[in-house]
Amino acid sequence: MGIGKRALDLVGASVVLALASPLLVLGALAVLLGSGRPVFFGHRRLGREGVPFRCWKLRTMRVGAEAELAPESALHERYRGNGFKIPTGEDPRVTRVGRWLRRSYVDEIPQLFNVLDGTMSLVGPRPLVEDELELYGENADELLRVRPGICGEWTSHGRARPPYPERAAMELDYLRHRSLMKDLAILARTIPVVFKGQKDR
Repeated sequence: MGIGKRALDLVGASVVLALASPLLVLGALAVLLGSGRPVFFGHRRLGREGVPFRCWKLRTMRVGAEAELAPESALHERYRGNGFKIPTGEDPRVTRVGRWLRRSYVDEIPQLFNVLDGTMSLVGPRPLVEDELELYGENADELLRVRPGICGEWTSHGRARPPYPERAAMELDYLRHRSLMKDLAILARTIPVVFKGQKDR
């Protein structure tokens, strides 16, 4: 599966990036005009074998937003209690433009560059922050054996995607039964999810 999956990543990411480039340019201009520089944000995530990498997105939060997640803040408690995410509508750090970018998935287009450089795959478990690994318990090492993905079994459920611990079970089940055909099926299911957009995440 290794060679075939990498070929799918390179060809697929190149094609989608070419098709999505107008949206990427529009989104980048919206960020620049709405809240200035930087336009891109690289969130530190864990990649294959646990190697940290920058997961690129269009910036959807105000500059310095990460510092507001200090351990003693109420925002940090909300972040940890909600599976290491804060719904967009409840996060005061998200900009007006950022809300649109998130709901339309346009903010995630730069991750295609992660696929091209080999730090991510088109399909795989979503990349995690380090603290999130605790939710996978003794299976954490298994999760880190593969490249994280832009889309996967969990994300292909769109607005119906479940929280932890169901999410962890779903991601691990994908790893244990993954195949090129399964990846193609996940990509097919993801297309309508992207066009439908999302409420908040």
